[in-house]
Amino acid sequence: MYGFLITIGVVLLLSVIWMVFRVQTLISVAKGTEGKFTGNTNKVNAFLMMFFLIGTGILMFWYSIKEFDNYQLPLASEHGAVTDRLFWITMAVTGFIFILTHILLFWFSYKYQYNEKKRATYYPDNNKLEIVWTLVPALVLTVLVISGWRAWTDITSPAPEGAHEVELMGYQFAWEIRYAGKDGIMGDFDYRLINATNSRGIDFSDQNSRDDFPSQTVVIPKGEPVLFKIRARDVLHSVFAPHMRLKMDAVPGMPTRFWFVPTKTTAEMRAELGDESFEYEIACTEVCGSGHFSMRRVITVVEPDEYRKWFNEQRTFVEANPSLVLDLPKGQDNLAETSSFDSK
Repeated sequence: MYGFLITIGVVLLLSVIWMVFRVQTLISVAKGTEGKFTGNTNKVNAFLMMFFLIGTGILMFWYSIKEFDNYQLPLASEHGAVTDRLFWITMAVTGFIFILTHILLFWFSYKYQYNEKKRATYYPDNNKLEIVWTLVPALVLTVLVISGWRAWTDITSPAPEGAHEVELMGYQFAWEIRYAGKDGIMGDFDYRLINATNSRGIDFSDQNSRDDFPSQTVVIPKGEPVLFKIRARDVLHSVFAPHMRLKMDAVPGMPTRFWFVPTKTTAEMRAELGDESFEYEIACTEVCGSGHFSMRRVITVVEPDEYRKWFNEQRTFVEANPSLVLDLPKGQDNLAETSSFDSK
C-alpha cells in the first residue's frame, strides 16, 4: 500500500514539475525569448539535477532497507553460502562505484553549470590518473572473476562418490525426470531412440538402464550429495532451483551437470517460513516458446531414511512397460542383476 502511495506521489510531483516547465515556456514565448539562453533557466536545470539526485537517492536507500529481507530466498544448500557471499561482495563493489559515479555526475552538472563569467580550463591529459582508473577496475574485476570461477568449478566438478544421480531432460514444455536405479549408475541414452514409448531416448541395451526409473517429482535426501544430469531434447532450456542457488542451462546435444547438498527438508523450510503450502521448485529460466511458463517441477527434500524408503518403492521403466526391451537383440532382454540400494 505504501509503495502504491509513494508511486502516486512521485507521479504527481513529476506532473507539477512538467507543468512548471510548460508555464515557463509559455512565458518565454510571450516575451519573445524562446530558444535563447537565460541564466535563470540554467540555474533551474542545475537545481533540478541535484533535486533528482537527492530525491531518488533517498527513495533508493529507503526501499533497499525496507525490502532487504526479500532480496534473497532462504538458503537450502551447502554451496549456496558461497554463492550468496559472492553476490554480496559483487553488490558492494559495483554498488559503491554506481553511487559514487552518479553523485559526481549530478554534482558536476550543478557545479559546472554555464556561467558567462567562467572560462573552461584546458586539461590535456594525466597519465597517472589514466593508469589508476585502468588498473584498479582491472584488479577488482580479476578478483571477482577468479572467485566466481572457483565456485563454478567446484559445483560443476565430478560429484562425490555415491552421489544420488537424477536426470532432468527439458523439452517444450516440461521436464522429464529419471533416477539411476539400485546400481547407482545412470544408463546411456541416444536421441535416435526417441519414440512414442521411449520419450527420453534411453538405451535399454545398456544394462545400467534396466533399473532406472521415472518420477513426477524430484525427491532428494537432506545432507547427501545429489547430482543433476541435465539435457534438452529440442531447444535451449535452463534448470533453476532458487532456494538451492542452482541454475544450469539444458543445451541440446551438450549434457551439463550440477551437484549440490541440500541442507533443509521441505518440512523444515515450511516451518521456517510458516507456510504449510511451500514447495521447492524447478523452473525454466530460458524463454523457450509459448509454453515456457508451464515448465515447473516440484523438489521434495526429505530425511535420508524416508528417501530410501521412497526409492525402494519405485518401479523401473521396464517393470512399468516390458515392451521397452522386447525389440532388443536376443540375450539383451533379461533384466540386469542389481545390488540393493542399502548396500551401496
